[in-house]
Amino acid sequence: MPHKNFNASVGDGSVEKKMKSILEATKPEAVYFTELEGLRAAVILVNLEKPSMIPSLSEPWFLAFEANVEFHVVMGPDELGQAGLDKLGARWA
Repeated sequence: MPHKNFNASVGDGSVEKKMKSILEATKPEAVYFTELEGLRAAVILVNLEKPSMIPSLSEPWFLAFEANVEFHVVMGPDELGQAGLDKLGARWA
């Protein structure tokens, strides 16, 4: 999250309200706050049921803090088991 906008929200006392509102609306499974390349960052785990959810998850961060948002799709072991790796290996190896 860029320093300027986040600092302004800290300075005017609105940061907690904004973040609470965003997190309540997006209902993440887990949230971790950290630093990334010298900037404030958050790792937010959500169940992305369909790609059309992306704007509702990213726009609040864009609009409130001009934050950069990245999505990384992950799967659990059961889902990986359903991927058909054996068939893909036979076809592409």
